[in-house]
Amino acid sequence: MTDDICFYDATELADLIRSKKLSAREVLESHLARIDSVNPQVNAIVTMDAEQALTEADRADQSIMKGNSLGLLHGVPVAHKDLIDTAGMRTTYGSPIFVNHVPDKDALIVQRLKEAGAISIGKTNTPEFGAGSQTFNQVFGRTLNPYDLTKTCGGSSGGAAVALATGMVALADGSDLGGSLRNPANFCNVVGLRPAVGRVPVRGSSSAWQNLSVQGPMARTVSDIALMLSVIAGPDISSPVALESPGSIFSEPLDRSFSGTRVAWSEDLGGLPIDQEIRQVVRSGASILSDLGCEVIEDAPDFTGADEAFMAWRGWSFGFKEDLLRDSRDQLKDTVVWNIEQGLSQSGRDLSKASELRSALYARVIAFFDRYEYFICPVSQVTPFSVETEWVSEIEGVEMETYMSWAKVCYFISATGLPAISVPAGFSEAGLPIGLQIIGKPRNEFEVLQLAYAFEGLTSYNKNHPDIVV
Repeated sequence: MTDDICFYDATELADLIRSKKLSAREVLESHLARIDSVNPQVNAIVTMDAEQALTEADRADQSIMKGNSLGLLHGVPVAHKDLIDTAGMRTTYGSPIFVNHVPDKDALIVQRLKEAGAISIGKTNTPEFGAGSQTFNQVFGRTLNPYDLTKTCGGSSGGAAVALATGMVALADGSDLGGSLRNPANFCNVVGLRPAVGRVPVRGSSSAWQNLSVQGPMARTVSDIALMLSVIAGPDISSPVALESPGSIFSEPLDRSFSGTRVAWSEDLGGLPIDQEIRQVVRSGASILSDLGCEVIEDAPDFTGADEAFMAWRGWSFGFKEDLLRDSRDQLKDTVVWNIEQGLSQSGRDLSKASELRSALYARVIAFFDRYEYFICPVSQVTPFSVETEWVSEIEGVEMETYMSWAKVCYFISATGLPAISVPAGFSEAGLPIGLQIIGKPRNEFEVLQLAYAFEGLTSYNKNHPDIVV
């Protein structure tokens, strides 16, 4: 029964607890047992407070016995990315500088999950300050891909993706600047949604007006993504960019007809180097969407300027860590030092140019979506690579300029500001997961979820769990 419980959907778990067919303690103990048996092999969850979690589970059960539900996620086990503050629980940001840091306040996304009745188990591993799509740091070491322990799980929400893939939690939060919700989901056969900026408000940020990085949901199914988004989305006065729509808009049924829906697809976004197995998965994905009734056409927006604009604003975001560079340079990994220095070296004119390029990109993308409802493409340019390799330096004979360059297929989409989801779409010949990226119109996450849900229903790739747990 433990194995069954650990792979129940979050939606199902909450219903079973509310109907008293399972207790929150029983559910939590099953997940804690899974963590004990699997986490030492993969290093996904790096900080825990099992005693507090059990106390919360007992409180959830007592509430049910009194006829009261704590919320949509009553008794559901969740974990939080180690970049996201948790009151009373260590949050290191993957950095030795903050190895003993314990926040006194929950991040808004954590607060909303708890208020909906979720049981917080602990923190998931991330690269230092979320820099890079390979999850390792000096504090906790590497997180391994459960489908092949010699491969990377991606990043920067790598620990979250692995915890989900192995049944250690039912839901996990994450963040996405250049692909950090999508890339690890893609590498670990789970689902990760990058919502629109402001859909999931961030409280207390030193860059509250920024419009590139987002927080969002990760899960094993699209319906669970929708459930979690309904809880964590919604306006908050503390965020100046928060969208006004309530999270409840994501509680509607995801079923719909796709007859005649126009979908554009591209296997390389106009010329990026892409692994051949990934290209084949995208072509297969396009065929599956045709089976749904979609009118599928090979086409792509013009991404001119996306690279320069994204890297400039990414550098700007790292410039806020100038004090760390000055005071603790020897404790920062090389790529973080590089990021900060890149940000500090930029001029006002550099950022003005980046803004011009990004604005022009957005205008072209909007015109593109006048003709199509969706755009699909790869999530990553390579399949999961060796965990010993910090970053990919070459793809299909093309040399990568920086440690971020192999993730352009994700961060080009980040630059557009459009909502995007990674949904399981197949496996490589070596048995490694490959996802499909589905992109929708501005602020149209619900429509993105609908197409992902239909695709998932036809394929069921998400039900192929790693061997270490089956």
